[in-house]
Amino acid sequence: MPRLTAPLILALAASSAVLPAASQSTPAAPAEPAKPAPACPATLRHTMPRLQDEAPQDLCQYRGQVLLVVNTASYCGFTGQYEGLEALHARYKTQGFAVLGFPSNDFAQETGSNAQIADFCSNTFGVRFPMFAKSSVKGGGASPFYRELAAQAGEAPRWNFHKYLLDRKGRVVASFGSSVAPDDPKIVRAVEQQLKLFR
Repeated sequence: MPRLTAPLILALAASSAVLPAASQSTPAAPAEPAKPAPACPATLRHTMPRLQDEAPQDLCQYRGQVLLVVNTASYCGFTGQYEGLEALHARYKTQGFAVLGFPSNDFAQETGSNAQIADFCSNTFGVRFPMFAKSSVKGGGASPFYRELAAQAGEAPRWNFHKYLLDRKGRVVASFGSSVAPDDPKIVRAVEQQLKLFR
């Protein structure tokens, strides 16, 4: 066995003392502190099944956005509004806006299954905005989400394609009847006002 000299022993001891310190890494501080996500308003604390596959969707995913919530139907005189709703959604979606569609048979004009409704909306009108499974939007059987909207607005939908506009804090700030089209200046102005877009 080779003989260890005193200088060699000291060199080995020094190198072994340095190794642990070198292996410890100090985490770098973030460039900017992460901004906390906005709290989910009570209005959006609901889970609704998605239209296409009925997978549960937490509406809190839309917190901080301006929302136009619409009860829809496939066999209504206002069904053509799907086209305008999709155009409105596409126009402002990058600025924190979304249309949310809720098919309902409360007025006996949405008799199909969720799969049939999804097919119809996609193939007939090219709908890409979020759609949810068929549910009730008025009366005692209304979903808790729609009961909350009606309470805030002071009115429940009287027909298909009633529209509630919610601000970024989840508050109903406007309510539009079925005959008010998605491209009506009243709706466009209200959306732009909530998005702080002024022309």
